[in-house]
Parts: sequence; C-alpha cells; structure tokens
Amino acid sequence: MDGWRARIGFLLPPGNPNVEPELFSLKPAGVSVHFGRMIARGTPGAHDGQDQRTRSQLDHIDEPTEMLAHIRPQVIALAHTASSYMLGREGEAALTARLEQQYNVRFTSAFKSVIVAMEYLGVTKVALATPYAEAQTLAGKGALESYGLNVVNVKRLENVRNIYEETPERAYALAKAANTPEAEVIFLSGVGMPTIEVLDALERDLGKPVISSVAAMMWHCLKIAGVEPLVPGYGRLLGGK
Repeated sequence: MDGWRARIGFLLPPGNPNVEPELFSLKPAGVSVHFGRMIARGTPGAHDGQDQRTRSQLDHIDEPTEMLAHIRPQVIALAHTASSYMLGREGEAALTARLEQQYNVRFTSAFKSVIVAMEYLGVTKVALATPYAEAQTLAGKGALESYGLNVVNVKRLENVRNIYEETPERAYALAKAANTPEAEVIFLSGVGMPTIEVLDALERDLGKPVISSVAAMMWHCLKIAGVEPLVPGYGRLLGGK
C-alpha cells in the first residue's frame, strides 16, 4: 500500500488536467498523493473569467479541504498560484492559519512553496515567466516583491488560447525568453502549464536554477511531511541542490 511514508493532499482547479500526472511523476516511493477539486465555473484555463473562477475557489475552499482532511494527510497544498496572487501575502497567511486550526492539518500553497524554495537556494533576483494575462502576471510580480525578492524581468507567454493546452516545449521557450544575465533564478509560474519535464534541460542550458510551481510545491510538501525531497531528473531543487 502506498502512503506508508506520507500522504499529501492537493487542492486543484476543476479543469486542470496536467497537474495530477506531474505530481504522480514527482512523488517518491511510499508517498501517496490525493486530490480535491475546488469549485469554480466557466471555461477552465481561459484568461477570460480567471479572476471570477479564482474568487469562487477561495470562497468555497473549505469544502474540498474538509474532504481531503478525512484521509489524515501530513499536509494539504493549494495547487493554484493565482489564488495566492489574489490573496496577497497577509491574506494567504490568514487563510493558512485558519485552515490549519480548523482541520488540524498542515497547509501550504504552490506559491508559498516557491518562496521557501528560493530561500533554500539563496536566490533573490528573479526572472518571472507566466502563461497568464497581464493583470495576473503583474499580481505575481507584486507577490514576489512582497517577500523582498527583486523581479529583474517579466515575460508572458504569447498567443495563449487556454493555459491547460500549453506544452512543455512552449514552457521551455518561455523560460529561455525570460532569462537575463542578472537573474539568479527563473520562476515558471502556474500549475496549469506543464513544466517538470523541461526543468533539467533548462538548468543545463541556462546554467542557473529554474523553479516551477509544481516542482516547488512537491519539494515543500515532502519537507513538511518529513520525507527527503530527492527526486532526480527534475532540476536541482528536487535533485538535492
């Protein structure tokens, strides 16, 4: 039976088809991953209506959190970076504290995991790469800056019809386009765009760390759960630095 080392729960947007396969690829032996779908309506993955869907997910976050808490996971993670951008640093801290107290479980988010990962790697100069519309991208920049990070470049993916239809190849090109000599790390934001299979290649080609929301989230959840976050082949964060 899986889960003898740890059980990890993830709260997902209702239409994201990419994050579950990526998380299954990243989980070490003996770790089980479990999923709850958050509540939102509209066209999944589309730029139009993204804020409304995000608000709905946050308004109804207790329902899937309560259900996931029944399996007694070591941690539950909010697998939606844009939710953290909407909440802001203080809002996310308040939500985390409330959910941890109410459901007696550790709680984190994809974005908080990115912040912890950057602290671990000792980097402060960030090139931000996103598949979002301009407003959500600027919110992401502000969220990074609220933690004292210096966003030295911002690059948005062009011609996005639907975030969930994007490809690792496009994620690779986006990260390379975002890179600047000044940047100490590239951050590929969002869990909807598939990223993990290009992280190693990007780090070899760019000569610096490349963090994606999904990889950072799994790394942080494993650390919280007391499992060594060593999953080679997905960048230096999960490769043991």
